[in-house]
Amino acid sequence: MNGQAANKAALALLAVIAWSGVLLQFWLSVNLAIANGKTAVDGAIVFLGYFTVLTNLFVAITATLPLVAGNTGPGRWFARPIVLGCAVTSIAIVGITYHLLLRNVWQPQGLQLVADNVLHYAVPILALLYWIAFPPRARLNLWAPIAWCLYPAGYFVYVFTRGELLRSYPYYFIDVTQIGYPQAMRNSFGLLIAFIVLGAVVLAIARLRNRSPHRAEPA
Repeated sequence: MNGQAANKAALALLAVIAWSGVLLQFWLSVNLAIANGKTAVDGAIVFLGYFTVLTNLFVAITATLPLVAGNTGPGRWFARPIVLGCAVTSIAIVGITYHLLLRNVWQPQGLQLVADNVLHYAVPILALLYWIAFPPRARLNLWAPIAWCLYPAGYFVYVFTRGELLRSYPYYFIDVTQIGYPQAMRNSFGLLIAFIVLGAVVLAIARLRNRSPHRAEPA
């Protein structure tokens, strides 16, 4: 298998795993809402509140569109190294944050455990491996991690606005009703700093791999 074919196969695998995790979690969220006497819409609203879900969806779209719509505007846009780098950094922070801060908060069972492992471990690991194996040929600027930071910053604006409307927050470390705005904002700022640092690592990986004479060629 040549480099281009291997790249497409790896990207397709990442897309399938990411979509599988997202769709399974959506089905579980809707069914849990209905089991608790709420509606499917309520389940969808809860589902769309999580950075984990939105970021896995981001990865799924980023992996899919270059393969199925590569010659269109969206296909070319999601194939850009700056977009892929943002997706990889974002999903990596999902895995790290979950492992360090959230994995002991609850004990999922059955299909929820499957979804949990796919969204928080399988997709982050596969995305990082893809980035390492097929680094973008285009040279990314040093400011790329700052640009990537706009995505989690936008999420915090969204989640705090959503929290004001619903009085519900997806994560305890940004739950304004429990810890107040000052602490929630400090925690958010700390996560943004961690995101930038991780983004710098992702950028460094691409630059180092591009210096390797044995690197695989991306599509």
